[in-house]
Amino acid sequence: MKILVCISHVPDTTSKINFSNGDSEFDTNGVQYVINPNDEFGLTRAIWFQEQQGATVTVVNVGGPDTEPTLRKALAIGANEAIRVNGNPTDGFFVAKQLAEVIKTGGYDLVIAGKESLDYNGGMVPGMIAGILGSNFLNSCTSVTVDGNNVKAVREIDGGKETVSTTLPLIIGGQKGLVEEKDLRIPNMRGIMTARTKALTILEPVDAPLNTKAVKFEKPAPKSAVKLVSPDNLDELVNLLHNEAKVI
Repeated sequence: MKILVCISHVPDTTSKINFSNGDSEFDTNGVQYVINPNDEFGLTRAIWFQEQQGATVTVVNVGGPDTEPTLRKALAIGANEAIRVNGNPTDGFFVAKQLAEVIKTGGYDLVIAGKESLDYNGGMVPGMIAGILGSNFLNSCTSVTVDGNNVKAVREIDGGKETVSTTLPLIIGGQKGLVEEKDLRIPNMRGIMTARTKALTILEPVDAPLNTKAVKFEKPAPKSAVKLVSPDNLDELVNLLHNEAKVI
């Protein structure tokens, strides 16, 4: 079984976020980047398939040379090879188009992408890939098992979970639950050294329209000071909730 894991290169949640050029561009100075958490769960599940069922695991990213350390980390975790599509991932459709081309030419059986990335939270790329390729697609997956060509998956839905049976080839949008957090892999020294010799292929992007553009970024408004209300003064509490907080 050939597995492709889509990897997003996202800012660490502990990084201080700033914007430049009139708040129209993300300022990358001083920002630490990591593997997108949803993708990390998918990568760990793929490595499980590698160890238990002999699957080969390829990781892919759409981005510039600055994303290669993230791909090397994925190789150190256990992926067999990596692909970087040399494009700027600012538009969901552009990214989906590039990944669809990699999938089409690589003949992958199972494609695991995070259901959304930590930075833009668009949640659109896995479904777009499936739409472009006409492939089977399951989103919000928390479990996936493969037996030959048959797949059984569990996905989150409103109010509960749904168990689905389908067949390969398949694209899934994965999330926390594909593996337990305690099972996430941390690269060891041997993995880091081995990753240096593994193949990292660079591809030029195919033509795709840029349908969206970031006009301006805006930080959330700072939290206001806490107001303490005496438990005996319910009228003031109701007034604040109604006129200031506007929640009643």
